Amino acid sequence: MRGTGTDRGPAVLGPAPTREGLLRAARTGLAAWLMNSRSIPFALGAVTFLVFSPALLNGFVEWDDSVNLFENPSYRGLGWKQIRWMFTSTLMGHYIPVTWLSFGLDYTLWGMNSLGYHLTSVLLHAASSALLYLVALRVLGKATPLTGSALRLAGAVAALFFALHPLRAESVAWATERRDVLSGLFFLLTILLYLKAMDTESPRRRRLLAASVAFYALALLSKSIVMTLPLVLVLLDVYPLGRIQPHWAVYREPVARAALKEKLPYLVLGLAGAITSYSVVASHGFVVPLDQYGWPARIAMVGHSLWFYIEKTFLPAALSPLYELPAMVSPLEPRFLLSCVAVVTISILLLAVRRRWPAGLAVWVYYGISVGPVSGIVQSGHQLTNDRYSYLACLGWALLVGAAVGGVAGAVSTGAMRPPLAAAVAAVAGVWILALGTLTWYQVQVWRDSETLWRHAVESDPRCSLCQGNLGSALYHQKLLPLAKERFELALAMRPDRLRPHGGLGLVLESMGDFEGGMRHLGIAVAHYPNDPDILTNMAVALVDQKRHPEAMPYLERANRADPNHVPGLVTLGNALVETGRPDEGLDYLLRARELRPEEPVLRYDLARAYLALGAYEAARNEYDALVKLEPRRAQVLEPAFFSVW
Repeated sequence: MRGTGTDRGPAVLGPAPTREGLLRAARTGLAAWLMNSRSIPFALGAVTFLVFSPALLNGFVEWDDSVNLFENPSYRGLGWKQIRWMFTSTLMGHYIPVTWLSFGLDYTLWGMNSLGYHLTSVLLHAASSALLYLVALRVLGKATPLTGSALRLAGAVAALFFALHPLRAESVAWATERRDVLSGLFFLLTILLYLKAMDTESPRRRRLLAASVAFYALALLSKSIVMTLPLVLVLLDVYPLGRIQPHWAVYREPVARAALKEKLPYLVLGLAGAITSYSVVASHGFVVPLDQYGWPARIAMVGHSLWFYIEKTFLPAALSPLYELPAMVSPLEPRFLLSCVAVVTISILLLAVRRRWPAGLAVWVYYGISVGPVSGIVQSGHQLTNDRYSYLACLGWALLVGAAVGGVAGAVSTGAMRPPLAAAVAAVAGVWILALGTLTWYQVQVWRDSETLWRHAVESDPRCSLCQGNLGSALYHQKLLPLAKERFELALAMRPDRLRPHGGLGLVLESMGDFEGGMRHLGIAVAHYPNDPDILTNMAVALVDQKRHPEAMPYLERANRADPNHVPGLVTLGNALVETGRPDEGLDYLLRARELRPEEPVLRYDLARAYLALGAYEAARNEYDALVKLEPRRAQVLEPAFFSVW
């Protein structure tokens, strides 16, 4: 009779696993994963997506998102009207038609739901992490003796170090900076196809080069920061490809001459991108004149920029959305002087060891080429540096880190390094990347909303006057008037030369009942910024609050002429017309504002009031029903008006 399970004797167990056995199993599993090279890019993309997934809960922020996205109807869709605007617009000093196309696609898919916009950016960045792995395999394969699993490990570490670094958070988690991740994707595709072409013979080589040039054009049309890519390709030809030997007579060598000729299409595109970028920025008045910051200051700013991104790469602390350009730049100030000394020292050391370690000099030159356009040589805007400027510039450092880890793996396989030491190095690298990913997880949440963003900014750098003023604006919108007043006063105390905070401070004081003080500050702001729609609207709001509607109207009309899409101006003008007995005229402005911000509860409230004043009760009820879904508490304020009608 066949026995049952209960009739069996006790199971025979093997020996308990030892620590060495577990380590060996882990190494075997890692090696098996690395051997399956096709899965690595997808795994890297998945890890990157996971780390940046908190960005999906972010909204739009009052830091260019308003102008670019939620107050800009021109990009919304992919019709001929929108596409024509995308290819002719230089909004906010940028010519980025391909980036606008991606935003148009977002709107087609998601409307004005910010989750969809952030999802696209996160996916693009995840794809770039996979692409960098493929680029790293080719670059490190040429530059190092690494092969097999050691090479794949080096590429994976390089991709993770780049993709999971908190310096990437600004480019990915800020909706406006779609241009960074999109241009970065095309940048990496350009380089990958170029490297593939170098390993291929004609005619496939010509097709790959043509595709590489096409992707470079897309990169430039996404963001002009990639303008220096032709120099990067020449650098790759020097090291690690070895097609060009750097000396004065380089053009006499046939191979070098052919390599340089291949760069002509890239060079033409790069020059066109650089000229277009400068022209657009200059036409908007964003270029800081040389007499404001002379050459000594510019050199100090370049030195500071070159050191800043190295420091933040290896010690990513106190990251901020804005590192403010000071009113005066003294080359002898410690932060500028020490940065310049460090940069010069690094340059001398790398030149001295260039024959023994050419990779170090190559990475340093690439870094300088990439940072150059945004280093302060041509200064635009209020920033001294920006986290987002590191997106492409720090790719070289990621390759160095990957090569170091891969070198350790290679040394173990050849017996040149003892396993315990290699395990310690691997543990350090693993903890480092895990720490970077953890920091990034939290850093992307800094961009959750405007108040969170600017609170973080002033905590990172309390000396930033623009950050203080922006936090003041966010607090004002939260009706936290005493706190907003404190921030605006701090902003003015830090930078008396900047007069814009007078507008915010004036509005806060007026709201707190200090009409005389409020109007005085608003008058200062309007006198210096007579065509700024924000400041004109602030003045009008203060006058409307004081029931001085006739005086407010000229300011509102000027604000509307300056920017027909300025939602606060449209709302204030619409409400002022309703309150002065002209609801039919006011309705047009309120409807225009609703078109720009359909999810704004206060607009539904104002429209309901306007329709009630016109006697359009059905339309008023529709706005009320929409308001109930968006903000029930505000809808309760309207209920008495509806009870009197029905």
